[in-house]
Amino acid sequence: MLQYNQDGALVFAFIPALAAGDSVDALIPLFPLDVVLLPGTPLPLHIFEPRYKEMIGECLAQNRVFGVVRALEQGLADVGCTAEIVTVVKEYPDGEFDLVTEGRRRFELVRIDHERSFLRAEVLAFDDEPGAAPQEDTARAIQLHSELLAIAGAHQDLSLADPSLLSFYLAGSLPLDLDFKQKLLALRSEPQRITSLIYYLETIIPRLHRAAGAREKARGNGHVH
Repeated sequence: MLQYNQDGALVFAFIPALAAGDSVDALIPLFPLDVVLLPGTPLPLHIFEPRYKEMIGECLAQNRVFGVVRALEQGLADVGCTAEIVTVVKEYPDGEFDLVTEGRRRFELVRIDHERSFLRAEVLAFDDEPGAAPQEDTARAIQLHSELLAIAGAHQDLSLADPSLLSFYLAGSLPLDLDFKQKLLALRSEPQRITSLIYYLETIIPRLHRAAGAREKARGNGHVH
């Protein structure tokens, strides 16, 4: 549970006891954004604010990751994901950057530090509980994912996806609701994420088919061919 001071600044969070694979990390830079970064998925960024130019410059110099956390109206989401800088596409003379980053490891916020121009935080990094999703559920999730991409005229190669994190690869390539992506990010069970993804896609795909049919009908202007 996140805690705020009287000025509305995030101070710390209560965290559960450490589970196997969990670790509390020293201060990492934070980049609050209106996105949900998932492990293994790419995130292109254009860095232009002075505080984040400083932050990214330090991450590049020290070969460090930074934390991407969803910015909310009332502060920050309590679970985020570290981002590794994979490619510097362009570095501008004024210190701006075009980057391609990729999600790495999930974390819970423990304590926010306001001493620098950019936020930093102590975080609790965590992994999944043991257990794989049933093969039939995985196949169903892939089928629905392909169906949704087909509606948009797109395709994704899943051959390089980590099977233990398949749900993140599937969700990361789709323009899904951010609240739903945040829920997936926080779940520590791949079977639960696959089940949630199946339910979500089975709900929205019929709506998208109806919307596509309505657009076709409107383009036809009511004429019979």
